Amino acid sequence: MLPERTSVLVVGAGPVGLSAAAFLGWHGIDSVVVDRHPGLSGHPRARGITPRTMELLRVIGLEERVRGTASARELAANDGIHLAESLAGRPLGQMRQPYFQFGSPNFEELSPTSWCMCHQDELEPILRDRAVELGADVHFGVECTAVEPDGDGVWARLRQVDGGTERRLRADYVIAADGANGRIRQWLGIGTSGPGRLGHFLNISFEADLSAQLGERRFIMCYITKAGVRCALLPVDNARRWMLHVMCEPEEVPGITEERCVELVRAAAGVPDLEVRIAGALPWESAGRVADRMRAGRVFLAGDAAHVMPPTGAFGSNTGIQDAHNLAWKLAAVLRGRAGDALLDTYEAERLPVARETMLQAVLRSKDRPGAGRDAAAPVDPRIVADPVVVLGYRYRSSAVVPEDGAASGEETVWAPQAAGEPGTRAPHVALAAGSTIDLVRRRFVVFAGPAEGAAWREACAEVERDLGVPFDVYTITDGAGEDAGHLHDLEGRWAAGYGVDPGGAVLVRPDGFVAWRSRSLPEDPGGELRRAMTRVLAVAAPAATGV
Repeated sequence: MLPERTSVLVVGAGPVGLSAAAFLGWHGIDSVVVDRHPGLSGHPRARGITPRTMELLRVIGLEERVRGTASARELAANDGIHLAESLAGRPLGQMRQPYFQFGSPNFEELSPTSWCMCHQDELEPILRDRAVELGADVHFGVECTAVEPDGDGVWARLRQVDGGTERRLRADYVIAADGANGRIRQWLGIGTSGPGRLGHFLNISFEADLSAQLGERRFIMCYITKAGVRCALLPVDNARRWMLHVMCEPEEVPGITEERCVELVRAAAGVPDLEVRIAGALPWESAGRVADRMRAGRVFLAGDAAHVMPPTGAFGSNTGIQDAHNLAWKLAAVLRGRAGDALLDTYEAERLPVARETMLQAVLRSKDRPGAGRDAAAPVDPRIVADPVVVLGYRYRSSAVVPEDGAASGEETVWAPQAAGEPGTRAPHVALAAGSTIDLVRRRFVVFAGPAEGAAWREACAEVERDLGVPFDVYTITDGAGEDAGHLHDLEGRWAAGYGVDPGGAVLVRPDGFVAWRSRSLPEDPGGELRRAMTRVLAVAAPAATGV
């Protein structure tokens, strides 16, 4: 039975909505999730999980579950984009553009984790189960028919799709994760911009034994040139389970029967008498669109409801999951009374520029793919940014980031390819004897301090915690062998350079893993400087007694 009250209503139980519920639960915030579909997706669909998203799943205890799925295990060694006449036919080359850096070696120095190929039909149950474990109330077959915000919250009208009575639910906030065709964005009158429709495809999920035709190859995708249509084969288990992406016009879809699907699969495989079982066929549009806004009062757009992009680069659902992660800690801080409402404005200020630029990168890659098999020396669009930068190297500019003196301001690009601990960038990965700095950022604000003044920074954190009621985790990073709960050994001596500080400096990292403020060395009043940073980030007034 649906409850009458919740802190956050999440509309949509795809990867983004379920991630939002899990991240909220991780921060101790209750949520209700509704979805009009009868259950989770049974189609493989999206599958590439970036190292950044894996970092987020790792924090909430899901990395091993995700890597333990059948598709993740089977596709762990797959890499590269191939081109061939058919799977059984003549190979025509591989994609060698310099920006394409999917493989794990490209991220070894950047992250404690790596890419994972886990199909959506295996990922969604893991996200749902974790969200429920953390307190989310998930309902399928429930349609949201209206959202009615007021000054203190949102009334949502919910109805059982199978004919139940409409009910009203009261929420403090709503996250619209209801997809590209979701109605909440339309109800709010929020438009979109971007290049729009790029193509239309039919995603055919099928079973057939293609192990002999595949041989020893282990690719992510293989473009096929001799099937009579533009298409690509994608392995699900490198043996019997596959997907075939077929380019077609929307009006053609009704005429693509199961028999026609079998014909297309046989042509792409290059085996005229192949025994095929069609598991499903899903039409979809490749497009580039971004919402004009991501916040309307107490309603927030996330995932495809806020931005759609072609699957090239596997940026779409990953960008949405990162939306949810950015928003969850901010909602938790506001709901607990630790932050002002203006903190929630930084969700749009930070995520909308990233969504726009990531959408552009996906579009540019999709336009470059017809030359997948060309020589690596062939020119590519100079606007294309290398994969590791798109995945890990974006920068936030908002009131939840304290800029450094002399830092550039204005409309600079969101990309920070050489980031080294600057405010607004993701806190870098540094290998410690206890793991990675990435793994130390969990629910709280974190202060990483150099070895020279660790005690002074601990005292500053305790002072600010007393004043603002915001808890910190504080770690002193040392280059010595000694290590305890608060003093961690920098294995490779990279921390100071990686975070851009001297031995007396410190870095304040937000609960989402982004640097909020940095002091390159110990200031005269570390407690006062940290307090000023925190009041700005949390959009709260400084305690009168501090005189700040």
